[in-house]
Amino acid sequence: MIKAVLIDDDGNLREGMRMMINLYAPEIQIVGEADSVKSGTELMETAKPDIAFLDILMNDGTGFDILEKLNEKFGNVNYHIIFITAHEEFAIKAFRFSALDFLLKPVNPEELQTVLKKIKNVIHQNNDNKNIGLLLENIQKRSDGFKKIALSTSDGIHLFEIKDIIRCESEDNYTKFFIKNHKTVMISKTLKEYEELLKDQGFERIHQSHLINLNELKSYIRKEGGFVIMSDDSQLPVSQRKKERLQELIGKL
Repeated sequence: MIKAVLIDDDGNLREGMRMMINLYAPEIQIVGEADSVKSGTELMETAKPDIAFLDILMNDGTGFDILEKLNEKFGNVNYHIIFITAHEEFAIKAFRFSALDFLLKPVNPEELQTVLKKIKNVIHQNNDNKNIGLLLENIQKRSDGFKKIALSTSDGIHLFEIKDIIRCESEDNYTKFFIKNHKTVMISKTLKEYEELLKDQGFERIHQSHLINLNELKSYIRKEGGFVIMSDDSQLPVSQRKKERLQELIGKL
């Protein structure tokens, strides 16, 4: 049995979540509920759940306050957090950079099923919650200038400096990351998702299959259809419709 807690100041939302979890994931047992930062922190300490469904905004603070209190008291704790939030662009971006799961209010049953399926697949995976530390760091700074990204692979979660990513390459519905002084990392998300995430961090999509870090670009060769040479000496094609945009960006470097 997988133990879970619900922490949200909206009683109706908690009731709806409880019903959906019972319906879609009966192996997950709700062992406690809380409606504030204070009661939520106490519940997390006593229940020691495998999963916490955690609201962002509550009457006496935020879900981040709970995580900060627990981190201060216990350090890294082995639990899975699923954030529940209204559509708040900065928080959602921070979740994505931290490879953390979230649900938008009102909670969509299909989205909940997707998250539950993912969590059940990794529930027994060793998780040192580096990504929660990264999230708290980004939230505290309250800046879009994210420095690190968490990449979730089949063997765990890995943190990398964004500036060390040389390029990303599409492989069907997967994305392969090429990172300085590190073996390639394969992530089960599409290149389009990372294009959206990294486009404000100095990355540019130059081809259907390639997203590059402009700071790692060595050369742009116009002949033979046009291609770039990256700092790892890889040669990547530039699509016809991306050439003008790329030349414009190079002129600004």
